[in-house]
Amino acid sequence: MRVVVKIGTSSLTDEAGHIELAAVVKLCAEVAAARAQGHQVLLVTSGAVAAGLPALGLTERPRDSLTLQALSAVGQSRLMQVYNEALGPHGVVAGQVLISPLDFFERTQYLHARATLLRLLELGVLPVINENDALADTEIRFGDNDRIAALVAHLVRADLLVLLTDTPGLFTADPRHRADASLIEEILEVDRALEAVAGRPGSVRGSGGMASKLAAAKIAAWSGVRAVIAASGRSDVVADAMAGRAGVGTVVQPRAQRLSARKLWIAFAVPATGTVVVDAGARRALEQRGTSLLAVGVTGVAGAFDAGDAVEVAADDGEVFAKGLVRMGAVQVAAVQGKRSEVLTGVPGEVIHRDELVLVP
Repeated sequence: MRVVVKIGTSSLTDEAGHIELAAVVKLCAEVAAARAQGHQVLLVTSGAVAAGLPALGLTERPRDSLTLQALSAVGQSRLMQVYNEALGPHGVVAGQVLISPLDFFERTQYLHARATLLRLLELGVLPVINENDALADTEIRFGDNDRIAALVAHLVRADLLVLLTDTPGLFTADPRHRADASLIEEILEVDRALEAVAGRPGSVRGSGGMASKLAAAKIAAWSGVRAVIAASGRSDVVADAMAGRAGVGTVVQPRAQRLSARKLWIAFAVPATGTVVVDAGARRALEQRGTSLLAVGVTGVAGAFDAGDAVEVAADDGEVFAKGLVRMGAVQVAAVQGKRSEVLTGVPGEVIHRDELVLVP
């Protein structure tokens, strides 16, 4: 089995923001045990910024991006040192891999990243992956490692994504405020009601939260990868997640039909820069017949986008039901909206081609 394990800052640090050695030792022991059984494991870890705080004498996580990037630069090597020391007794060699969004956005980078990670696995190395925070452009970055872990799971065609956090999984309500909240043990489809339940980030030390983990599990499900959201402190949590034991956490089942790499990229990796509104007939054609979006079905345009940008596709009532790459800019779309293809000249035949459009239920 090929497994991507992700652990967040709140699970790796104490209340003061220092790396908690015992948590790293526990995780590394479980990862080493899985490898000893013949499984391939990739580890996505947060914690570089938190590891840099005490090194620079800071007690609180700053808010400005440049200081955060500096902390990441200082903390990343310290974080890897802790991992190397914890993995050493198990005879496991770790390889640091720092990833940026461009590694998923650009096809050549995507293929190179896949080849590198697979070669590390072939050599028996444990890839330890983090976002390249120190040099990442604040406008072009993920901001949390949950989505990175899900995209890595797709990249390497993993069988399982394990998202380790400081809670047992997704609850029906916030257990900090509702005594009657209960654990949701299985999710067949991530919908808006569940996304609302996930709420907002719950830790001041991390950048993600349950909403981020549910979004990552959704990406994994669309990739055909089973995902488990579970408590990092649970004994043998990695083994239990791999074995599919009941009660391990919240299990998000994979969809029967997985998206291609390109459509997954369109759906989840590329930010939308605008919206194209369509009529009911166009929506039926897209959803039921899998057609391209033609100008005749467009009723409105919002946002400033160029040809090749990602846009959301919404119905007249505002409900977003698809996303795709437009073949013309916002000004052109607005100029041709509602017109039949045979009267158009000098513009593409489709506003969004079906090969570059993804339905988002």
